[in-house]
Amino acid sequence: MSPRVTLAFSVNGKRRRVTVPPMKRLLDVLREDLGLPGTKEGCGEGECGACTVLIDGRTVNSCLVPAVQADGATLLTVEGLARGPRLTALQQAFVGMGGAQCGICTPGVLLSAHELLRRRRGRVPSDPEVREALAGNLCRCTGYQKIVDAVRAAARPASRAASRPRRPAAPRRRAGSR
Repeated sequence: MSPRVTLAFSVNGKRRRVTVPPMKRLLDVLREDLGLPGTKEGCGEGECGACTVLIDGRTVNSCLVPAVQADGATLLTVEGLARGPRLTALQQAFVGMGGAQCGICTPGVLLSAHELLRRRRGRVPSDPEVREALAGNLCRCTGYQKIVDAVRAAARPASRAASRPRRPAAPRRRAGSR
């Protein structure tokens, strides 16, 4: 029997434990052991960024990271961006502006963009800043400008306000109704 290790980490806000072979890739643990298929394998060599996740707030290519390196860490995958059914401003911008195409690179691009916007703390990044932040994410579908535009749009205050959950409006009463 091959050796196994038990790892504990926070994934998308939930404490998780897994027992896996010591050199199993984080990508495979997320997809196979934790049932989080949003993180994709593109190249398996750390070149394309499709497998990008955040470990303790920093982007990593999960295809290159042995899961043991994430022991005790806080992980964020694409499944953890939105809370409930409502998309974040970033996700809404990607959908609305055509930044999401085939779906292979999109999860990794979203996480890289999320990390950029978190670092910018409400300031809209320039086109070159967005392109630099996404330099590790390859996309063969969009030509990048739609992605850059979506990231910048999501950083604007109106986009952030639009993504905040709203309380449903109270039903209107008709004249003469009880």
